[in-house]
Amino acid sequence: MPNGDVETFHQDGGWFNRIEGESGPFSGAHATREEAVAVGRETARARQVEHIVRHVDGTIGDRSTYGHDPRDIKG
Repeated sequence: MPNGDVETFHQDGGWFNRIEGESGPFSGAHATREEAVAVGRETARARQVEHIVRHVDGTIGDRSTYGHDPRDIKG
């Protein structure tokens, strides 16, 4: 995860958001995944970075880029 990307993850029964390279979650615990994803998405859009959403088991479930996304790849 590049420095500054936003990650939504599950820990100790709650959903949290953190910014890569900074210590600890920034938005406190959320009761549902949907609430945490919404906050994480808006933060990633404002920072123009990638938003990574993890499943409960820690695997990546979704990944969205809200910043510079060059499209030099054909197809």
